[in-house]
Amino acid sequence: MDMEDCFPEIPLPAAAGSRDWVEAGSVRIPRVTGEFWTSRQRKASPIHEISYRACFKPQLPRFFISGMTREGDCVYDPFSGRGTTVLEAGLLARKVIANDTNPLSRILTRPRFFPPDESEVRERLFAIPLIPGAKAEIDLSMFYHRDTEAEIISLRSYLIDREESGDEDALDAWIRMVATNRLTGHSSGFFSVYTLPPNQAVSPGRQELINQRRNQVPPYRDVRELILRKTRSLVRGLGPHEKDLLKKAGEAGLFLTGDSRSTPAISGESVRLTVTSPPFLDTVQYAQDNWLRCWFNGIDAPGIEQNLTVTRSLGEWCGVMGGTFRELCRITCPGGYVAFEVGEVRKGRIRLDEHVVPLGAAAGFRPLAIMVNQQTFTKTSRIWGIGNNDSGTNTNRIVLFRKEE
Repeated sequence: MDMEDCFPEIPLPAAAGSRDWVEAGSVRIPRVTGEFWTSRQRKASPIHEISYRACFKPQLPRFFISGMTREGDCVYDPFSGRGTTVLEAGLLARKVIANDTNPLSRILTRPRFFPPDESEVRERLFAIPLIPGAKAEIDLSMFYHRDTEAEIISLRSYLIDREESGDEDALDAWIRMVATNRLTGHSSGFFSVYTLPPNQAVSPGRQELINQRRNQVPPYRDVRELILRKTRSLVRGLGPHEKDLLKKAGEAGLFLTGDSRSTPAISGESVRLTVTSPPFLDTVQYAQDNWLRCWFNGIDAPGIEQNLTVTRSLGEWCGVMGGTFRELCRITCPGGYVAFEVGEVRKGRIRLDEHVVPLGAAAGFRPLAIMVNQQTFTKTSRIWGIGNNDSGTNTNRIVLFRKEE
C-alpha cells in the first residue's frame, strides 16, 4: 500500500519525512513522520487562549477538520478539555459536540461560542456588588491580597447565586470563564501573586514556599480590570463573520459532561469526524491542578478525580479507551473518521499509539495510519520531564481510523 492511499482526503507534504510500518497487536499499520501542521501555517484565533493542561494546538484539529469534513458536518471531541477541537470546528462552519467528565470543560468552552462586547462585560462587572472584607472559607492569603480576595469572593458569590437561581446568562458565563482562567498565574495579568502557569494550581503549602523563596507577598490586583483585559485579548481579531459562525455552532451544539463510553444524547451515525486527545495514564493530575478552579465554581474536586481516566495501569486505561472506541463507532457515520492523539509516556517506554490501534480495530474501525507530527521542544514538555524529541509530548502522535461505508 502506498502511503498516499492512507490519506485520500489529505495531501501529504512533499517532504513527509520517514515512513515505515508498525506491528500493533495483530494490525500492520503505516507510520509517517513529518511536519503536517505548524503554528506558522495559520495563526490560531485568540479565542483559543485559555490555559488547560495537556491541550493540543488548534492547528492539529484544523488539519483534519479542513481535510476530512465539509461545512455542516458534525465534529466531536469526547475528551474536550478547553474545547480546542470544537471551537476550531465552529470557526470552520461545522456542527459541534463536546464532552468531558470534568465539568470545568463546559465552563471554559461554551461561553467562547458567544463572545460579548467589552462594553457589555464592563457594565455587568460594575453592577456586581462588592462585599468589603469578604473572605473565603479556606485560607487563600498565600495567593491573594486581602482586597483582591474580597473581590474574588464577591464575584464567586454572585455567580453561584445566579447559577443556583437559574438566572445565569451568557454574560455571566463569559465572566465566569474568564475569571476561572485568571485565578492564578505567573504574571501581573492574573489575580494572584507569582506562581506556576495558570493550568497548574499549586497547593497552599507549596505557594507559601514559593513566596518565601521569591521573598514576595501578594499584591493588590483589580479583578474587574483584569477580566476586561483578558476579554479584549480573547475577542481581538474576531470579526462579525467569525462571531456569527461561533454563535450558530454554539446554539446548535451539544456540550456534555459525562463518561466518554456512554453518550446517549448523541444520535447514532451522526458524527463525521472525531478529533481528540485522552488523558495519558498518570502524566497529568487534572483534579489536583484544578482544585482552585473547582473551588471558585463550587465543584467537588475529589469527585472529579474519581471520574477522570488518570491511572497508572495501562490495562485499565486500555479498558476505558476500548469502551470509548465502541461508543465512537456507534455515533460515527459510515465513511467517518477518528483522529486519536496520544503520546509516548514514561520516557518512551510506552507508546500509547501502538496500544490504541487494536482497540479501534476491535471496535469496528479500520486503522489507516499513525501520523507523527514533529514539534518544537517546549518549556511545558520540560515540566513533564521530557527533554528531547525522541519521547513525550513534544511530538503529536495521531492514530487515524475510518468507519467503513
